[in-house]
Amino acid sequence: MNAAVLFSGGKDSALAAVLLSRDYEVELITFHFRPGQESGEVTAAAEALGFPHRTCVFGPGLLSRAADMVIACGFPNDAINMVHLNAVTALAHEYQVVADGTRFNDRVPRLPRAEVQRLWNRYGCSYLRPLLGYPKAEVDRLVARFLEVSQGETGSIGNGDYEREIRAEVRAKGHDTGTFFPGHHEQSLVIRKR
Repeated sequence: MNAAVLFSGGKDSALAAVLLSRDYEVELITFHFRPGQESGEVTAAAEALGFPHRTCVFGPGLLSRAADMVIACGFPNDAINMVHLNAVTALAHEYQVVADGTRFNDRVPRLPRAEVQRLWNRYGCSYLRPLLGYPKAEVDRLVARFLEVSQGETGSIGNGDYEREIRAEVRAKGHDTGTFFPGHHEQSLVIRKR
């Protein structure tokens, strides 16, 4: 059975894909807000993992809506969760299994139980979070065993995280992203599989 794993190119989604590959035919899916936003770094990370990879584009207006939510709320959590729900729902139309790299202590993206249940009831789709029981220390231990990664501040590393494009849109709307997004937020990018 195929499992669509939402893939940013980072260590968490990559580790989720590696763990799920024991039981599923993994396909990596990266979402962007605009056509032509594909990242060569994310494609290279997928190739290094050896899983099929494709990019999808969100419907028009979602990026502006997400940036407006960040500005109105004063923080990015609700916007990132809304975008993530859109990605999972889009894939639920195609796949019986959709997964991501959400960890035990992640605050976003984090879909509430009612949304997860709705995906099953409406689409017959199982939404898997294979790292949900793993705290950061255990994820890092497993990543060191299976993957080689580079790390850097959000925006300085070429991964496919939603936050990068949302930050750029908030800036384009004339706002300082430092007001809304936490400082020193580290991202990762897979270099190769060990």
